[in-house]
Amino acid sequence: MFKAILNANYRKKGNAISYLISYDLGTGGVKASLYDRHLQTIARSFTEYATYYPQPHYHEQRPEDWWQGVAQSTHQLLSISGIDATDITCVSLSGHSLVSVPIHRTEGALLEQVPIWSDKRAEAEAATFFNEVNEQQWYLRTGNGFPAACYPLFKLMWMQKHQPDIFARADVMLGSKDYINYRLTGAIYTDPSYASGLGAYDLKQGGVADELLEAAGIPAHLFPAIVPSHEQIGQVTAEAAAYTGLAEGTPVACGGVDNACMALGAVGSEQGRSYVSLGSSSWIPVNSAEPVLDVDTRPYVFAHIAEGMYTSAYSIFAGGSSLRWVRDQLCAELAGREDAYDRMNEMAASAPPGSNGVLFDPSLAGGTSQDNSIYIQGSYIGLQLATTRNDLIRAAMEGIALNLKLALDLLNEHTPIHSQLLFCGGGSRSALWRQIFADIFDMDIVKTNIDQDAASLGAAAIAARAVGWWQDYRGIADVHQVEHISHPEPISRDLYQRLLPVFQHVHEQTAALGEYMHRHTLEQKEYSSTYSQMEE
Repeated sequence: MFKAILNANYRKKGNAISYLISYDLGTGGVKASLYDRHLQTIARSFTEYATYYPQPHYHEQRPEDWWQGVAQSTHQLLSISGIDATDITCVSLSGHSLVSVPIHRTEGALLEQVPIWSDKRAEAEAATFFNEVNEQQWYLRTGNGFPAACYPLFKLMWMQKHQPDIFARADVMLGSKDYINYRLTGAIYTDPSYASGLGAYDLKQGGVADELLEAAGIPAHLFPAIVPSHEQIGQVTAEAAAYTGLAEGTPVACGGVDNACMALGAVGSEQGRSYVSLGSSSWIPVNSAEPVLDVDTRPYVFAHIAEGMYTSAYSIFAGGSSLRWVRDQLCAELAGREDAYDRMNEMAASAPPGSNGVLFDPSLAGGTSQDNSIYIQGSYIGLQLATTRNDLIRAAMEGIALNLKLALDLLNEHTPIHSQLLFCGGGSRSALWRQIFADIFDMDIVKTNIDQDAASLGAAAIAARAVGWWQDYRGIADVHQVEHISHPEPISRDLYQRLLPVFQHVHEQTAALGEYMHRHTLEQKEYSSTYSQMEE
């Protein structure tokens, strides 16, 4: 799916004006955004790509799809804006995290499909690693609070065991945005924010810890050199220019991981600022000069784009992607329609708060580290013969908000959260959903002109600093303009306050059921394997 939008207030003024392009390489697709010198959005273009699920816990994407998405979005962007590619001063990327693309320096990517951040196939490798390394000490050193199997260190251990030929041929492993940078420039680098999600990055020391690599049996040469996010790592090559529509020689900044770019674009680098992201995955982070760490609930931490800062968060793996699942499975007649979510909002609005007793657990991609089990699965509960599709859609929106409320309460135990919470991501466009969040969170929910463009703005700010337009990131606040504030409605707020402990109980029981089902499935597999051997 391709979609391009031109700012209605934009008028081309000639060739003397310089521009930036940022790419937000997300789980659901890539967004290319064109900015002027004041970081005002001129145009944006989005290209969707697929995620593949070949078997349980395997979540894969195709790096070539990212590259094609970048090219298609760029052509769309330049076409609708009328901007000449030679007027682009710099490009920069935000990329989804915890990815490792095996690269041979002459052959390029060695796999057609690679595990993305939510892939958990490496559970056995992580368990082997923690036979040698204390897991709590590893967490406190790295801040890697997702289930360990998600992190590239363990995915590489899995590759070494199950794809030894690929592993042996690989010269380096690149993250999502670093792979695109490589395709654009031929240069191989990463930045601290992306490196902090490797599974072997020392947050305080600021580099990859050799002893963690040694314990995993992974050679250090597989990890690219780490440079600041705003460093220019190279220029667009002739080959990349011909494919993408960018001008040969356009500078490329190193960029950052999506979590850190979104933190930068949403709330800058100010201490204590927080927001909610409603993308494919959803999270609530906070900026801080010290990482927020807790060995029991394990908030995850990335190095911030701004030097010396961190962004620490709790998350759910399937936020917007749960609502996409509802769209695809329950609203199939809306497939391909640009107004699909608007129609779903209308249907959800016709159901009352509480969805007539239906609860939805959005754990369709498994559990995060604050859950009682990573094997928790999504569910509807409270279904009756009178339940309508409208109830199911609203219950999904409420379930995502209720799950994030549990995350917010955990974060509040470690650091104070401002009474107003900024909303970012595609879900922020829904007035109904913002109101549901305001009622469930019992907080004012703020929507600004940035909404789903926070990661894009963060990447653009990196580009602005890379070319010397900005010396730091204090100008982020000036780009935001408040468009709407949703205040809690007392009646709905009180209903949701009574509903929250019910949801929490269901969520905990669902986690226990997921753990039971996982053990039972393993026992069935072991029985089947033994029976097959006996038959032979």
